[in-house]
Order: sequence, then structure tokens, then C-alpha cells
Amino acid sequence: MSSVLMVGIDCSECADRAIAYAVDHAKSSNAKLLIAHIIEWSPFSFSTVEENFERHKRREEELKRAHSEVIDPVVNRLQAEGLDVEGLVRHGNVADTLHELAVENGVTNIVLGRQGKSKLKKHVFGSVGSHLVQAAECPVTVVP
Repeated sequence: MSSVLMVGIDCSECADRAIAYAVDHAKSSNAKLLIAHIIEWSPFSFSTVEENFERHKRREEELKRAHSEVIDPVVNRLQAEGLDVEGLVRHGNVADTLHELAVENGVTNIVLGRQGKSKLKKHVFGSVGSHLVQAAECPVTVVP
């Protein structure tokens, strides 16, 4: 069984450290890398037909922009290093969408950077990492 490492990124220094960690492991195990960026997006909206059309158009523009500005530079850099890399951009709840992508792509390890959050926010809302640790069917590595 070949390894597939998925790195969830969010344009932070924590995400950069998660990428570096995953790259080291991918090189040593000849694993495939999936670089995933999730744009928070609620599927729920009570809007007119015209508002929904505009919302859909904005959503598609955000996906294109995230690919060109966030994912493609990382994927291109890692491919230049000789790694097997694919970039993914989706809309949705970050933890749920990363979990879905992991299942769809046979991911053997999810790698995330740890985000610094206030204690109140962390206790009230939780974190992507803690949600994935509970839900994922594969190991989750949280890189400090």
C-alpha cells in the first residue's frame, strides 16, 4: 500500500512548517503529497435566485484565486523537487472537508500546522486538528 500524505494549508507559518514536515516524510517514504486549502463556506443561504447566482459566481472566482495564489506556487515548487504532488481547493467546513478529502483520496496521514488561538475561542469552538483527531480514519499529525 503506497502512502498518501495530505497537508491542510492556510497561508500561515504553521502551514509552512506542516509542508516542510510532510515533504521530509514524503521524500523518505516515496509518498504522494496532497496539498489542500479549504475556503470556509456555508452551504446555507436564504437568498433570491439572483443573489444565489452572484454567490455561485463569487465562489468559483474564489476557487480559481486560491489555486493560483495559494496552491499552485506550493505544488509547482514541490514538483520541481521531484515529488508527486497534487493540489486541492474546496469550499466548506475545514475539518469536515479535509476529512472527506482524506477518505476520497485514500490518505494515510493528515498533516496540519497548529494555529495559535485564544483559550476562549479554543474551548468554545475547538480546532480543526482536534476535530480531525476525533473523526479521521487515519493518523493526524499536528506540527507545532
